[in-house]
Amino acid sequence: MSSEFKLEIGNNHDCYESEVGHQVNMSISEIVSPKQHRPSADIPFQRLVRPNRAAQTTFASGVDHKEVKWEYVAGKRPSGPLLSGAAYCLSSCSMILLNKVVLSTYNFKAGVSLMFYQNLISTVIVAVLSICGAVSVEKLSWKLIRVWLPVNLIFVGMLVSGMFSLKYMNIAMVTILKNVTNILTAIGEYYVFRRQQNQKVWTAMFLMIISAISGGITDLSFDATGYAWQIVNCILTASYSLTLRMVMDKAKQVTKSGNLNEASMVLLNNSLSLPFAVILILICDEWHYVVNATVVTMPMFWAAATLSGLLGLAISFTSMWFLSQTGPTTYSLVGSLNKIPISIAGILLFNVPLSIPNLFSILFGLFAGVFFARAKMS
Repeated sequence: MSSEFKLEIGNNHDCYESEVGHQVNMSISEIVSPKQHRPSADIPFQRLVRPNRAAQTTFASGVDHKEVKWEYVAGKRPSGPLLSGAAYCLSSCSMILLNKVVLSTYNFKAGVSLMFYQNLISTVIVAVLSICGAVSVEKLSWKLIRVWLPVNLIFVGMLVSGMFSLKYMNIAMVTILKNVTNILTAIGEYYVFRRQQNQKVWTAMFLMIISAISGGITDLSFDATGYAWQIVNCILTASYSLTLRMVMDKAKQVTKSGNLNEASMVLLNNSLSLPFAVILILICDEWHYVVNATVVTMPMFWAAATLSGLLGLAISFTSMWFLSQTGPTTYSLVGSLNKIPISIAGILLFNVPLSIPNLFSILFGLFAGVFFARAKMS
C-alpha cells in the first residue's frame, strides 16, 4: 500500500501511514490476536511472504492456528527482534515525515496523484518480485476482485483522507487524533463481533478522548479542514479494520490455494486502487494541476515522492518481519511508543507553533496511546 495505514489494523494505531501511504500498506497485527500461533522468534530470518507448498495456511491471514512452514533464506543468520523492530520503526517514521515534506514543504496540492504514484510503485515492485520468484502471490481473478472490492474502496478513501489531513495538520496532532480510530474500532468490535473490552481499555479510550479534545482546543495551528479530514480518516480506518477481517475469510475461499498472504494483499489493494485514483484525479481536476505545477520539475520532489512509495512498501514487509520475531502484543506496544519520536520529529522539523497547554495535550495523548496498548495486552 502506501503508508502506515496499511500496517496498523490489529493495533489500531497509525495508519497514515500509509498513515499515508501502506499501514500493507495495512497491518496484520490487529487481525492476529495475542493468543494465536506465531512463528518462533528464535528461528532464522524467514522469507517474509512466501510459504512453501507444504504450508496449509498463511501467517498474514491470522485466522488459522495451524503452523506455517516457511522457506528459509539461504545463508541468513537470525536478525532478532531488535533489528526487525528498528527497521519497522525507521520505515514508519520516515514514511510519515516524507509525506509531510511532499505535501507541505513542497506545497504539493495533488494528494490523490501522490497516492496513485505511491501505489503504482508498490504494485510494480510486488509484480516484479513475483515474476522473479522472490514472493508468491495469488493470481487475480474476477471472483477475488469482486470479493475484495468493498474493502478496497474503503482503503482508497482511507489513504486519500489521510493525505489531506496530513497536509493541513501538524504531525503531532494527527498522531493524537489517530487515537480516535482505536475508540471507533473497539466500539465496532463490540457491536459487530460482540467482543468485550476490559475496564482498562475503556479507561484508556476515555483518556484518548480527553487528549483529542484538549489538543484541538489548544492547537495554535488549528485548521478546520484538516480536522474534518482526520475525523473522516479515523472512521474509514476503523471501517477498514473491521471489514478486512470479514472479507479475508471470503477471499480465501475463492483462491486456488485457499490462502491469501501479505504479498497478495499488498498487490490486491494497490493494483485495485489505481483505477479509482485515476477517476478521482479526473473528478478533482488534479491532472491539470500536476501538468502545470512547477514542483514536478524539481528532481528532489520526485526523489522524496519515490522514496515515500518505497518506504510504504517497506512498512508492509518490516512489520511482518518484526511480528514474526516477536508477537502482536509487542508489535502493538512498539507501534504506540513509535508515536513519540514521530511527534517530536514532526514538531522540530516543521517548526510547528506550540503552546505549553498544547504540548501537555500531546504528551497526554501519547501516554493514553501507550496505556491503551498495555490495556489491550492484559
